[in-house]
Amino acid sequence: MASELHGGDGSGYTAKMDSVRFGRALGLGARNAVKTMMMAADAATAEKPSAKTARTNRATGRAGGAAASQTAAKATAQAARAVTQKAASTAAQAREVKRGVARGGRKFGEAVWGPFVRLSGVLWLEVTGVFFGIFSLFAMGTVWKLRGAWHSTATNATDHHRLLGAAAMAITFAYFCVSGFVKAHRRERRR
Repeated sequence: MASELHGGDGSGYTAKMDSVRFGRALGLGARNAVKTMMMAADAATAEKPSAKTARTNRATGRAGGAAASQTAAKATAQAARAVTQKAASTAAQAREVKRGVARGGRKFGEAVWGPFVRLSGVLWLEVTGVFFGIFSLFAMGTVWKLRGAWHSTATNATDHHRLLGAAAMAITFAYFCVSGFVKAHRRERRR
């Protein structure tokens, strides 16, 4: 079925082919609906069979029109069956067109929104990675300024604690930066 949907050779001509098939089905359904409506309008505006039989009987002078009225009743019943069958087939075609439109809508959503969602997710991961990288650089700058306080724990404990906090923050944000770019790269390769 996948080769049928994608043309087998991956050329991507199936969207056009599907739209042509959809157009044919829609045109066929519309033509059948118009034909059915015209038949119903002709049947509604046509002369009543009983009046036609009476006029024929008067013209020929026959008093007994029972056979003619039975023939007219059969013709009317056949015409009603034909119109009913035509309406049922038109309704079935309309349901099929509705299903085709729903399938086409899903395929359109997959074709348009799928790549958009995937690429926006990749972009989001890269942007957050950049922001974490900026925070990590600021923390590394603080670590560089306070590097002399590494050994002076007894004389200046506050600077030592700031140095350790900045180092922890630099390592944490550097991890988030790198992991964001790694996840973005993996997600981009999946397409």
